[in-house]
Amino acid sequence: MVHAPTSFRGLSVQGSVIWVSGTGGTVGRSTDGGSHFFWTSVPGFAKKDFRDIEAFDSSTAVIMGIDTPAVILRTTDGGVHWTEVFRDGTPGMFLDAMSFKGAKGIVVGDPVHTFTGDRFYLAMTINYGKTWTAFSDGIRPPADSGEGCFASSGTNIRLLLEPGLPYVFVSGGPSSRVFTNVYGHKLPLIQGFVSTGANSIATDGAHWVIVGGDFAHDTVTRGNCVYSVDGGAHWLAPHTPPHGYRSCVVHVSGDTWLCCGTSGIDVSNDGGDHWKLVSRENFHVAAVAGRTVYLAGARGRVSKLDL
Repeated sequence: MVHAPTSFRGLSVQGSVIWVSGTGGTVGRSTDGGSHFFWTSVPGFAKKDFRDIEAFDSSTAVIMGIDTPAVILRTTDGGVHWTEVFRDGTPGMFLDAMSFKGAKGIVVGDPVHTFTGDRFYLAMTINYGKTWTAFSDGIRPPADSGEGCFASSGTNIRLLLEPGLPYVFVSGGPSSRVFTNVYGHKLPLIQGFVSTGANSIATDGAHWVIVGGDFAHDTVTRGNCVYSVDGGAHWLAPHTPPHGYRSCVVHVSGDTWLCCGTSGIDVSNDGGDHWKLVSRENFHVAAVAGRTVYLAGARGRVSKLDL
C-alpha cells in the first residue's frame, strides 16, 4: 500500500487493526489487515509530524506531534475527530516516543533545560492517554552534552511496569546510553556524532535487543546492535550484526526478532546473535501481529511480512 508523499514513523497493530501516522498531520486506519485504509489529515495540524501512534482498539488511539509545541491528541471515533490532551511549548521541547501497557503509558522527549541542568522529558498517563502528568525534575535523567533521543520509530522507550523498573529508554548522539531510572549506562554502540547511537529497544522479559548505528552512513554495520539476556545488566554484541543502520527492532516470537531501517530488513532466529538480511527495502518502523510483521516508512509505504 502506498499513500504518497507521506513518511510514516508511527505504527500500531492489534490483530487486523492497523494505525499509522506521519508527516502532513496524516493518520491512517485499517480494520481489515491493511487491505483498505481510512486516511485523514488531522484538522488544524496539517503541518505536524506525528511520529508515534498508540492504538487501543479500532476506535481509540493517541498520536504524538514531536516539536514545539509538542502535542498529544486522542480519538475515540476511529480518527474522525481528535481532542488535544497534552501540549507543551517549552523552548526545545521535542517528543520522541510513547509506550503503553493497558491504561498506563509513558512518553519520552529530548532534554530540556531545568534549574538542575538539561534533563530528559518524561510524562505518564494512567487512563489510556486522556490526561498526562510530567515527571518532576528530580526523577528525570540528566543528559550529557548533545545527548538526545531519536524520534525515528516511536520505539526508543518501553514501559515495563516491573517492581523498581518502570521503564527503559535509549539515547544517542555524542553519548549513547540506556536508562531504567535517573542513571544511564553507556552502551557499547557507535556514538560520538549527532547521527550515531541507539534508536530502538525491544524487550521480551529479561531479553532485550537494541539497534541503531549511524543514519548518516546507513550501510555501516559497526556498533549498530547489542542484546542482553539479563535485563540490561550485561550487553553482548552479535556475531553477525544487522546489515546497516536500523531504526526499529521488534520481538516476533520465541527467539525470532526483526529490525528495519533505511538500508533494509534483518531477521534473527537466535535472540539477536546472528542477523540475516531479508530485504534491502527502506522502512522506518515495524509492529507485530502473530507471525506477521507490518512495516511502514518513506513515500507512504505500508507492507507486511509473514515469518
